[in-house]
Amino acid sequence: MGKLFKASIRENGLVIKNHYLLTLHPIEKIPKPEPGNFFMLSISDGLDPLLKRPFSLHRWLDGDFQILYRVAGKGTELLSRRRTGDVLDVVGPLGKSFTVNKQNKPILVAGGLGIAPIFALAEKLKKRQPALFYGARTKKEVLCIDELKTLGVDPIVSTDDGTFGAKDNIINVLTKYLARHKSPVSNYCLYACGPKPMLVALSNLAKKFRLKGYIALEQYMACGLGTCLGCVINTTRGYKRVCKEGPVFSTDEVIW
Repeated sequence: MGKLFKASIRENGLVIKNHYLLTLHPIEKIPKPEPGNFFMLSISDGLDPLLKRPFSLHRWLDGDFQILYRVAGKGTELLSRRRTGDVLDVVGPLGKSFTVNKQNKPILVAGGLGIAPIFALAEKLKKRQPALFYGARTKKEVLCIDELKTLGVDPIVSTDDGTFGAKDNIINVLTKYLARHKSPVSNYCLYACGPKPMLVALSNLAKKFRLKGYIALEQYMACGLGTCLGCVINTTRGYKRVCKEGPVFSTDEVIW
């Protein structure tokens, strides 16, 4: 279980339309988070909104950590107004992180804002030269390209409208890559985060090619601690709490 702590805002800047990069400085020492972990943030100093909001780790910076988020409702709109020096109540790091398979070449797959936790994993695995596939709706919503290239990771990008990279969905692009690549597909391991349709397609792809794979689910959460049971999903091993047994699951585990 993560710890309750206070963190001051170092920066909360707009990166593209409706998307912000939040850098937080814990006022006390916290356990180092791993890719796939998340934090629950109190958005305001009052009781509205009452519940904390979950946000994936985007980057760990020697004690500070970053969250990449999109303004999608009242909570994130209020968060976007917070300024440098403001102090937030935070719980974390929480959840199960990505299990890294050291024998297989990593293939990272991100859809939309799923690039937030996938970037953290790319940074951790950069010495292993992971392949990274990134799908977005349009060029204006593509994030982190320069930062990924700085890590030595050159992403393969597709957009729905063809304004950046291939005009295709990213699972089709990945399927073609696996079909033409010389290495046996058993040499690969998939790691992904993105919208549900993408993760369903990825799970089917992993089954087709008999690939190991792990997916980080995006799910509404109330407590983040496994108590309220508001984020339960059905799996091949019974019902699981995304906040506690997840958010990372194997591709063959989730019953869609």
